[in-house]
Amino acid sequence: MSVNQQAHTGPPFGQPQTGYPGYSQPGYGGQQIPGIPSSQYGAYNGPMSGYQQTGPPQGSLRAATTSGAPASTSGALVSPAYSQFGQGDVRNGIPPTVPLPRPSAAQQFIPGTASTPITQPAPFQQYGPPPTSTQQLTNHMAGMQISGISTSAPPPAGLGYGPPTSVPSSSRSFPATGSGQYVYSNQGPPPPNMPHGLPPTCLSQGLPMAQPAISGPPSSALHHSSQSSGFAPPPTSATVGASSYPPAAGVSRPSTMQGASLPGQAAPGLPASQPNHVTSPPPMAGPPPGPPIAGFQGPPPPTHPSQPGYPLQQNGSFGQNRGTQPNYGAAYSGPANYASQPGPPPPPKRLDPDSIPSPIQVIEDDRNNRGSEPFVTGVRGQVPPLVTTNFLVKDQGNASPRFIRCTSYNIPCTSDMTKQSQVPLAAVIKPLATLPTEEAPPYLVDHGETGPIRCNRCKAYMCPFMQFIEGGRRFQCCFCSCVTEVPSHYFQHLDHTGRRVDYYDRPELSLGSYEFLATVDYCKNNKFPNPPAFIFMIDVSYNAIRSGLVRLICEELKTLLDYLPREGNMEESAIRVGFVTYNKVLHFYNVKSSLAQPQMMVVSDVADMFVPLLDGFLVNVNESRAVFTSLLDQIPEMFADTRETETVFAPVIQAGMEALKAAECAGKLFIFHTSLPIAEAPGKLKNRDDKKLINTDKEKTLFQPQTGFYSNLAKECVAQGCCVDLFLFPNQYLDVATLGVVPYQTGGSIYKYAYFQVETDQERFLNDLRRDVQKVVGFDAVMRVRTSTGIRATDFFGAFYMSNTTDVELAGLDSDKTITVEFKHDDKLSEDSGALLQCAVLYTSCAGQRRLRIHNLSLNCCTQLADLYRNCETDTLINFLAKFAYRGVLNNPVKTVRDTLINQCAQILACYRKNCASPSSAGQLILPECMKLLPVYLNCVLKSDVLQPGSEVTTDDRSYIRQLVSSMDVADTNVFFYPRLLPLTKVDLNSDSLPIAIRNSEERLSKGDIYLLENGLNIFLWIGVNVQQGLIQNLFGVSSFSQINSTMCTLPVLDNPFSKRVRSIIDMFQSQRSRYMKLMIVKQEDKLDMLFKHFLMEDKSMNGGASYVDFLCHMHKEIRQLLS
Repeated sequence: MSVNQQAHTGPPFGQPQTGYPGYSQPGYGGQQIPGIPSSQYGAYNGPMSGYQQTGPPQGSLRAATTSGAPASTSGALVSPAYSQFGQGDVRNGIPPTVPLPRPSAAQQFIPGTASTPITQPAPFQQYGPPPTSTQQLTNHMAGMQISGISTSAPPPAGLGYGPPTSVPSSSRSFPATGSGQYVYSNQGPPPPNMPHGLPPTCLSQGLPMAQPAISGPPSSALHHSSQSSGFAPPPTSATVGASSYPPAAGVSRPSTMQGASLPGQAAPGLPASQPNHVTSPPPMAGPPPGPPIAGFQGPPPPTHPSQPGYPLQQNGSFGQNRGTQPNYGAAYSGPANYASQPGPPPPPKRLDPDSIPSPIQVIEDDRNNRGSEPFVTGVRGQVPPLVTTNFLVKDQGNASPRFIRCTSYNIPCTSDMTKQSQVPLAAVIKPLATLPTEEAPPYLVDHGETGPIRCNRCKAYMCPFMQFIEGGRRFQCCFCSCVTEVPSHYFQHLDHTGRRVDYYDRPELSLGSYEFLATVDYCKNNKFPNPPAFIFMIDVSYNAIRSGLVRLICEELKTLLDYLPREGNMEESAIRVGFVTYNKVLHFYNVKSSLAQPQMMVVSDVADMFVPLLDGFLVNVNESRAVFTSLLDQIPEMFADTRETETVFAPVIQAGMEALKAAECAGKLFIFHTSLPIAEAPGKLKNRDDKKLINTDKEKTLFQPQTGFYSNLAKECVAQGCCVDLFLFPNQYLDVATLGVVPYQTGGSIYKYAYFQVETDQERFLNDLRRDVQKVVGFDAVMRVRTSTGIRATDFFGAFYMSNTTDVELAGLDSDKTITVEFKHDDKLSEDSGALLQCAVLYTSCAGQRRLRIHNLSLNCCTQLADLYRNCETDTLINFLAKFAYRGVLNNPVKTVRDTLINQCAQILACYRKNCASPSSAGQLILPECMKLLPVYLNCVLKSDVLQPGSEVTTDDRSYIRQLVSSMDVADTNVFFYPRLLPLTKVDLNSDSLPIAIRNSEERLSKGDIYLLENGLNIFLWIGVNVQQGLIQNLFGVSSFSQINSTMCTLPVLDNPFSKRVRSIIDMFQSQRSRYMKLMIVKQEDKLDMLFKHFLMEDKSMNGGASYVDFLCHMHKEIRQLLS
């Protein structure tokens, strides 16, 4: 639903695929291929038709660089009625690429159908069925093994694999559909140099193993299947020998085992364990991989022999019931399946999506483990609790994670290690973040006329990491090692540990975050600034008047102006206000307190904008209340009969900026705008919206401004400290990519209300406006990030302007904005001294005070990659990667950006696998414990509207989201990409605790339940068709499902515990987000149901986005590709 509807020229993540001899190649991207019936596609548990096969496979092949798998063979063939591949199975193999229609998740699997052969055509499916041997998810670090345990041991050298795989492995791409082959076929031995490291999460993708997939500390096994496990401890290194591999690519191999059965091997013809996906081990040296030989078609029978003393391995991906292998007449029973009588089928299994890493489980575990204790920041390099955990912070020398979060808290000592791991080193900094009431705001330190103490050389500010020497007379800089004299007024003796005696009395010596009062040297033109001003600029064209918008704004401003931000102890705000209305011309208003009535002045020469009055334009709210109240009453009446439909835009910003310049102050413009500015004026735009550009090389132009005019205007605004907040109310294309340039580069915000209607959108708009006017904001800000020797800040992401390579300039910086900084090595780091960051922001407060806010953070450094992977923060990593990708679409085709993201994450995980995981079969997907959610979250980013839009997503929506995400903090991106989904019928009415969230998948929804889904921009209330009448009555005040009005945007206020609790949960969610979320009531199977499903991120999306399980498979394939 959200993302590309295009017919792919190649698979979603790779190059176009070449055909194979004897195969026909179907199309891509979800279109039906003529002559081929689409098969049913069950949601994890619906039956799916089998795969065709023209005879037993005859040899193992491995193609060198083919970029896909063959298309299906022709002719209907015998295959079981129930395929063991369901939608979303994690499979070991090469997925096909055409999505199928999904039947309802409630489709039943009928036991007993598994071995009944029925003639069926080959199915077609986007990512292909899942891997097919038992998958293990061994979560070593948490000390548990989640799986239908793989109980088969590796067969002896050269034996035991039965007829081998025949389809070449694919390189970086998805195969054609219907290949009938779902094996990550021989992709090279695992690297021999795998030292033990961080215990990973490991998904065994089906290679039989002599050892369990457990490394690191001994773990207690938690099994999802009823089998007992009999694993021995793992050997310390992977045995890589020719004898342990099947023949190399291109060499055929006997289809039955030869020689006597060895221990751990089933005798031919006897029932053997039936894995749910087959993986051949890596190839040994031999003939080079060649193209597939025609005639070697169809998947191999799985022939992992069962191990004596272990129960038969159940036929299950991750230990859940499933049908037999496709293309086999019955459950596979040993290598002689094609020649001798089959054994009794083991119980059918199905993929258990519960055994792949669950975001909900990780979030809950972190809450339970880390939510009760305060996070004390005294220790270097501590990884904080997740953003989804409620915790208190005690500042003891490092900045709170509410101000700074890093992708890793233990960074490599050398740039080579960083290149090898591909983990980006970045910090997401939110300098003016709002703290909970239980935490003290940063202390304000006043050093008088001398100003803050700084290093002579690098100008770093005094902080807890500075080293005092020579009895306290000098200090050595922790950033550049320069020694600086301590001014006499700042001198203090040291105690026996070398620490100053006044250590605890001075915030800058003992805390990670604090503020300094800046001296006049830190001010423009060496004079203290005037208090800032707010200018409200209202579009009074026909659209704005007709919709009721102008009247709504004027009514709201009468009361809202009493709530302008002010310093803690001030009785009234120091901020002055002014008013402008505009359509094709601008109207300025004199609201001087001495006037009986406001005066209007019209400027029609928009090509040369000037401000027609100085005195009386910017006024104190209390002094001029009567005059501007009168004005706000008159504006809707004055323009009530307007027929003017055209608007200007750039002159409006110029006017506001000129007014601030004349008043010699910084400030903010609140612009309320409705349409594309097509009137003759500077900055005039044309409608250039073109959906045909999507998925072409010119798609990037949709994200770029159509003229350079606005970038130059933004630069002038920043120089004046003029920040722009833009409220848009479009009924059609508005060119957000261009109009958004000035708000974006001045540190402002954009709010967008498409097809605005007072009845449905008033609450959201007014709440956004109130929050925007009242929030803490700094003006005329400059931010610099200093680092200790060895690393430096090289790249910056967010809503700001940069005129040089080090200073981030923000006309306005509010409490919601983040600046993301990437660091690179410029020298070696040492494990002993670690690495330091200091973020300093110079800004003017809302009272006109010049201040410096300082945040310090110390990180560990490591020489072992395992230490890096043990201290990463996936939520921050995803925040960085999303911003990196969203900036990338400005200059690169979207497909290139997607491929780059996938490739980088595959490299991150492959490096872990190669260097940190204990040796294990190549068929296992092993994920670092703290990165086990990287695949699911990355897939959410790839499926987002910016990178994979559906047909209903407008160009403006994409530009809006792109700019919004660029300055989001980690908590915002976390819920934006993987929404929170709560079952409301599980709510405890007697406590304040929330029910445990559920995973974002349709198959988790029950028809008898009500769910709340939030992503930071919207809240959906989803009602199943079978919800109890009593609940409907309590929540909506109507007696049946059919009577629920799905157009309402607030819940009725009813006097019963359920209604009160649900409304309080919604209110709580609203208070946690920086924007007011629109409430949408979704009745199951109603028209909004499709929109709701767009946010179920673990499922396939309508426009070709992969399901979580399929994407995990794809990542596994990419990782194996890199390792081989």
